[in-house]
Amino acid sequence: MAECGVKSNGNRVISLEDVLKAVAPDGLAGDLPPVHLWNPTHCGDIDMQIRKDGSWWHEGSRIGRMRLVKLFSRILRKDADGEIYLVTPYEKVIVRVEDAPFLAVRVDRTGEPGPGQGLAFTTNLGDVTLAGPDAKLRIEIDPVTQEPAPYVLVRGGLEAKLTRPVFYELVEMAVTREAAPDLLGVWSQGVFFELGTAS
Repeated sequence: MAECGVKSNGNRVISLEDVLKAVAPDGLAGDLPPVHLWNPTHCGDIDMQIRKDGSWWHEGSRIGRMRLVKLFSRILRKDADGEIYLVTPYEKVIVRVEDAPFLAVRVDRTGEPGPGQGLAFTTNLGDVTLAGPDAKLRIEIDPVTQEPAPYVLVRGGLEAKLTRPVFYELVEMAVTREAAPDLLGVWSQGVFFELGTAS
């Protein structure tokens, strides 16, 4: 098991950019790296954060290079401990995520409206996920404000929070079912995802 909570020091330099060059030498081309197969022994903390607006930060400074952020996003993994890490074959580092690691900034409907349609969500970093049996869409309700917070699974336990315009688009597509006429929801790949009550 990897030792976690280790702060990088002068004896061990963690250069994720160099490691990423080895993991994805051609940039973003090709399939996602097999992070689920990697079990590095070193686990560290380099003060990496993803804020609720989707911005990435390292040691208090915003990472402005989008290519680097996209590369980092390809090696994100959510582990059984509930934490999110950047993972390479050599090491993993914890990433503190304020809300969700991705934002869903677009939704596209494929097929005829109804149970057979598909809802494809595009994230702020270019990932596309098709809601359905393997990519659940869920709504959390804030207990104080009663405001909905919608999420869709992107991959491996990593979710995207739907931006407000995308959620409004979903509400526009919402329908009811005969079995539950008070509940609004959307269909995708034969799954009915509840959005809330019709009142």
